[in-house]
Amino acid sequence: MALRWLPLLLVLAAVLPGAGSAQILRGEVLSIGEGDTIRVRQAGRGIMVRLACIDAPETAQSPYGQQARRYLQQRLPIGRVVALGVKTTDRYGRLVAEVIAGINIGLAMVEDGQAFAYRRYLSGCVAKEYLDAEFRASRHR
Repeated sequence: MALRWLPLLLVLAAVLPGAGSAQILRGEVLSIGEGDTIRVRQAGRGIMVRLACIDAPETAQSPYGQQARRYLQQRLPIGRVVALGVKTTDRYGRLVAEVIAGINIGLAMVEDGQAFAYRRYLSGCVAKEYLDAEFRASRHR
């Protein structure tokens, strides 16, 4: 059973800065809120998670907010098990974490033009990766 999670742990070690010291949690996707917020079941309870390092349009910011939400729903279907590289807790009590489901979902959203690198909160992230992804997205769209 432990070997089943080895590939995911190796991916986490490669994509999360200081993964050896970061708090890594595992959870099951329960729902998608906005394009940068999900709800997961972790340790038997539902918790809200704000994707770290990115900012996506709000759902009310039509059509881009709904587009970002649909993108996240496709990448993280209900029931999908994800790893959470926890950075902090925000002022609303949500965990702020990089979400990994085979790939870094937040980084993929930026790369695909669905979100922006959240410059104000990049200090806990590998800022260059997010800024480079944003640059590539802007050049392709």
